[in-house]
Amino acid sequence: MSELVVVAAVATVIVLVVVVELMAAVLPMLIVVTMVPPEERHQLAECLAAADSSKRLRIWPILRAAVRARRQR
Repeated sequence: MSELVVVAAVATVIVLVVVVELMAAVLPMLIVVTMVPPEERHQLAECLAAADSSKRLRIWPILRAAVRARRQR
């Protein structure tokens, strides 16, 4: 019985970590899509690419292009 409790606790922690990581990746994109006017998104992508080159930024194609342009400069 105690083994089942340990397995359930480990599974719960793993699910919680996965959910938090997904939210961390998706939430910034949702904020940008809903709050930033379309004409300003390209400038925001360039600013973010200049400030951070983490893999999460490369999810969005325009951010990938901005990171590539920054590296070429």
